[in-house]
Formats: sequence, C-alpha cells, structure tokens
Amino acid sequence: MSDVTLTAAVRSNLSTLQSTSNLISQTQERLSTGFKVNSALDNPNSFFTAESLNNRAGDLSNLQDDIGQGVSTLEAADNGISAISDLIDAAKAKANQALQTDNANERATYEKQFNELRTQIQDIAKDSGYKGKNLLAGTGNDLEVKFNEDGSSKLNIGAVDFTDLTSGDLTVGEVTESVKGSAAALTVTGATDGNTTLASLGAFEDTDTLAIDVDGTTSTLTIDATTTVDDLVGFLDDNLDSTVTYDGTTGISVAAGYENFSFTYTNNGGGGADGAGVADQSVADATAGTFQSDSSINSAVDELTAASSTLRAQASTFGTNLSIVENRQDFTADLIKTLEVGAGKLTLADMNKEGANLSALQTQQQLATSTLSLAAQASQSVLQLIR
Repeated sequence: MSDVTLTAAVRSNLSTLQSTSNLISQTQERLSTGFKVNSALDNPNSFFTAESLNNRAGDLSNLQDDIGQGVSTLEAADNGISAISDLIDAAKAKANQALQTDNANERATYEKQFNELRTQIQDIAKDSGYKGKNLLAGTGNDLEVKFNEDGSSKLNIGAVDFTDLTSGDLTVGEVTESVKGSAAALTVTGATDGNTTLASLGAFEDTDTLAIDVDGTTSTLTIDATTTVDDLVGFLDDNLDSTVTYDGTTGISVAAGYENFSFTYTNNGGGGADGAGVADQSVADATAGTFQSDSSINSAVDELTAASSTLRAQASTFGTNLSIVENRQDFTADLIKTLEVGAGKLTLADMNKEGANLSALQTQQQLATSTLSLAAQASQSVLQLIR
C-alpha cells in the first residue's frame, strides 16, 4: 500500500521475513513431495532430463513383461522336451524287452504299448504351449523376444515340430501291431480220448508223417503205433504260438495266434490214410507286427536312439536361448534401476538437508519477526511523546 509510510528498517525486515516465508514454503513442498524439482519451473534442464530417463525406464519396464513371457514360453518347451525324453526312453525299453523274448503274444503286447507311448509323445508336444505360443508345434510358433525400445536388439527363437513323428523334426515310426490268425478246429474222427492212438483211426497210419509249416518253418511228426492224440496235441502246442487243447466232442482246438500255419500229410504206409480233418486245415490270416522280427526291433531302437540325440540337441538350443533371455532380463532390470537412480539424482530432494533447512528457516523467521517488532518500536516511541 503506497499510502502507508514504512521506515527503511521496517521495510528491510519485512522483505527478509517475506523471503524467509517463501523459502519455508519451498522447503516444505520438497519435504512433502520428496522432490527438489517438481516442475520445469524449478529447473528446466534437470526436469526434462529426468523425464527422459524415467520414460526410457518405463519403456524398458514394459519390455520386461514381454521378456518374462518369453522365459515362460521357453520353460514350457523345455518341460515338454524333458517329458518327451522320458517317453522315448520308455519306448526304447519296450523295444528292448521285446528283443528279450521269443513269445509272439508278449511281443504283440509291447507293440501296442510302444504305439501308445508314441501317441503320448505327440500329445505332450501339442500341449507344451504357453499363451498360444508352442515352440514344439512347428510353423507359426517362432518366438521373437525384443530387448530394447526400438526392437533393434532382439532374439529370434525358431520353433520345431514334434507333433508329427512321421514328417516333423522328430522321427519315431509307428510300429505295425500283430494281428492274430483265426482259431482252427482240427477233427480226429473216431478218437474217444487223448489216449487214442492215431494209427487206430482211419485217417492215420503207422509210418506216415504230418508236417506243419509255421511262417516258413517246417516241423514233422512221424506217426507210429504208439502215437496218441495227446502226442499230436503236444506236437502242435510245441510248434504254434497258440493254446492247443483237445476235447472228445469238438476235437483239437487251436486258439487264434500270431502265426500262419498249414499241414501236409504224407502217406508212407501205402494205405488210404490222408490225415483228414488235420491236413486240410490251415490258418493264413495272421499278420506279424514289427516286433515279431529282431531286425525290425533293432531298427526301431536305432530310430529311438537318433530321436534321443535330436531331443538333446534341441534341449541344448532352447537352454542357450533361455540363458540369453534370462541374462537380458537381469540386465534390463539393472538398467532400469540405473535410469531411475540417475533421474532421482536430478530431481529427488535430500530429506536430511531439507529438514535442516526448514529448521534453520523457522529460526530465521522467528528472528526476522522479532527484528521487525524492534524496528516498529521507534514509531511507537514517537506516539508516546505525542500523548
């Protein structure tokens, strides 16, 4: 107010008090916000530099989320490879078990189990995805992981196809499963029980032979005066991979088996015996599966060994990629901290310093108030003279 006349001393103390109040307000703002630079008005250079650093830290923080998802995608693929490796080992064990037995029934069982394991390998590969990206499912599943804001630093991870074991990157052929031949009922007309001799029956004679061909292997039974129906049953049971039984009513029954067989009866006695009921029987619709042959089993084992090598190589590749991504993830986290610390150095307030400043300013304010009061006392003395 220009109409009010103040002495020079009062004006000087009032100016000091106003300046102190402004500094106290500024210090209190710094203490409440934690920043010494709250806007571009405080320090344009520091404010905009810190803003740039914080913006880059924010961009990298967003990339961290994508990098983390890339890590999870790689881990899912690695878990899939580990599970597939276990199944490959199990399939190899089945093949080796088949090698250790000559029983066609057991080998047929191993064939079926082998194919079940093979199906599970493909299913695991199909189920090894993460958020719609499956590195074991081939085309369309390649993964790109970006490490910086403009995408100039990145890692491209190629997907492999383990979902198709026929034409994909992992080869495990499906084995042929054995199909049993149909059952056969062989007649021995005139027999009453297993002790009945064949020579006593009209279809057989002493010195004649009955040959059985089992998948190209021939065995021969020579009939003499003491050869019984039970002997014939035993001969068949020894040479066929089937259950052979005799019943006085139904005759000799050969259960469905995994071998093709046929009979040839040779008459050496000069009579009319022809082995009727036996020699005219054959089964030729059995299909031998892959594991019925040792060489085929060995081929399957070799294929599984190659598959194991493929899995190990791919696991190593994904492992390297995972190490790179995790390393960049850690590096980015450290870089974000560096950027944020750098921005803080430009804008963050030193709370200890600001606290000391506030205490000093409050003291200074009290002194200025006291000084202003003393300066005003001179005018008050004039007033007392007038009274």
